[in-house]
Amino acid sequence: MPTLTVTSKGQITLRKDILRHLGAHPGTRLEIDKLPNGGIKLTAREPKGKIADFCGFLKREGQRPISIEEMNEVIARGWAGE
Repeated sequence: MPTLTVTSKGQITLRKDILRHLGAHPGTRLEIDKLPNGGIKLTAREPKGKIADFCGFLKREGQRPISIEEMNEVIARGWAGE
């Protein structure tokens, strides 16, 4: 059974094989449950939102969507100082 060492700052490092087993990657939040026998349960939390929920986030009421071509035109005019 693998063991971990607690640093002087009270931190531990989980090995890659343990993180893979959890399905964790950089940015993953880990949930820790304290068990009554002094143990802990560690679970990787799934993100709650979907990228599809973000689409249209900046759209304002009554505003029509604009095309990439229109965005590029506005950007070009901005760079030209217009």
